[in-house]
Amino acid sequence: MSTILELRNITKNYPGVIALSNVSVEFAAGEVHAICGENGAGKSTLIKIITGAIRPSAGQIRYDGSAVSHNDPVASKDAGIACIYQEFNLIPYLTVTENVFFGRELTRRGILDRTEMRRQTQTVIEQLGVAIDPDARVRDLTVGFQQIVEIAKAVTHRAKVLLMDEPSAPLTNAELHHLFRIVRELKAQGVTVLYISHRLEEVFELADRVTVLRDGCHVGTRAIDEMDRQELIAMMVGRELGSDYPSRKNPPGDVALRVTNLESEKLHGISLEVRRNEILGIAGLVGAGRTETARAIFGADSVRSISVELHGKPVTISSPREAIDHGIGLIPEDRKQHGILALLSVRENISFSSLGQFVRGLFIDRQHEKDKAMAMREQLRIKTPNLRVLVSTLSGGNQQKVVLSRTLLNESDVLIFDEPTRGIDVGAKQEIYSLMNDLADSGKAVIMISSEMPELIGMSDRIMVLSEGYCTGELTRDEFTQESILELASAGDQS
Repeated sequence: MSTILELRNITKNYPGVIALSNVSVEFAAGEVHAICGENGAGKSTLIKIITGAIRPSAGQIRYDGSAVSHNDPVASKDAGIACIYQEFNLIPYLTVTENVFFGRELTRRGILDRTEMRRQTQTVIEQLGVAIDPDARVRDLTVGFQQIVEIAKAVTHRAKVLLMDEPSAPLTNAELHHLFRIVRELKAQGVTVLYISHRLEEVFELADRVTVLRDGCHVGTRAIDEMDRQELIAMMVGRELGSDYPSRKNPPGDVALRVTNLESEKLHGISLEVRRNEILGIAGLVGAGRTETARAIFGADSVRSISVELHGKPVTISSPREAIDHGIGLIPEDRKQHGILALLSVRENISFSSLGQFVRGLFIDRQHEKDKAMAMREQLRIKTPNLRVLVSTLSGGNQQKVVLSRTLLNESDVLIFDEPTRGIDVGAKQEIYSLMNDLADSGKAVIMISSEMPELIGMSDRIMVLSEGYCTGELTRDEFTQESILELASAGDQS
């Protein structure tokens, strides 16, 4: 294969930080090339340099055999490099066709040629093998179809290199199937796909080669059929990892939380209980009601009816503040929207929900607050230069730890983790698993919602399965199989 894109000795320095150090790698025409590494490894910086969003401090980019002397996002797109980020660059109220041709509309005699733009959009969509109406408003499409609109934009722009940044993160299993097929079709058409993902099973499913970054350095590039999962993980984290899922020492104890007859617009008679020293997994397909169950218990959503007992005593929870005061903590699914406070520091994020602990008269004891935040930083091994930096500058795994530390500072006895490892690299996942395991062993009651089947099976003591807002069954550890969980998740209304 010929080389379409080459990076030579790329270095990017920021004040006090080396984001990339002397990285050299070649990408072949018509290959799927995975880029892997832990959060903070330099993947995002590499993407921004390739697309022209930032300039390297040193090094050279060669594209299609020629050195790139001046690179910016416009020049990069014109050359045939496109990127699909996790947050799509679409205009919701415009149609599919209008989004595909936005900024480069076709005209005929000075008038917009809507017919030709629609025809070309229809042709590309058909080539991608999906059924999307070119006249549909983007806001009315599923996330998976919105992603395909982004791909259609790149194809109509004749992209030769397509970067995909965590493309599977928001997708359902059916949408993921579409994505895989489209990636293979693009490869067959000669497009080079740079596939950035934390999900290693996807890397082994799709990639021809994989490049690993660690701490801003190029660890190596290997053909995917020459390595296994453990070798790839070792390259990413710089060490051999033990068992993915740690074992717990203490058996389940007394019931900490009992919920009965949870009824809402989307939930129908949900009942559950979770014990001390236990992790209760909640499984289900997209739309099954998992997150709605967590939010209802936490008092974040209105319900028609619910009965809650904590340690055998009835309690009333009608708001998150009341849930926190009763010792219930929620680590939400979308940490950017509902977890972190992006414009506040790490210290302020940790202490935000428990400022009452630090009030002395009319003032906040900042030293006491700082000491508590430092203790949480040490306990959860939060990687941050200091407590003053904005929490938004931390990696996904460390942001998750900050949200967890806020909950622990409230001395919560019942912890609800909603998709605890979404968007987190393999090394950070093991740290989160160990933390959850330690919390359960210390007497906490843990509820874990997850879309990842191995995670559910590996971490849970029991699994409750939801489907269309109903509880369709509960499995004990000796009953766990992917087949049994999926069967219950597809069962529908069991009333």
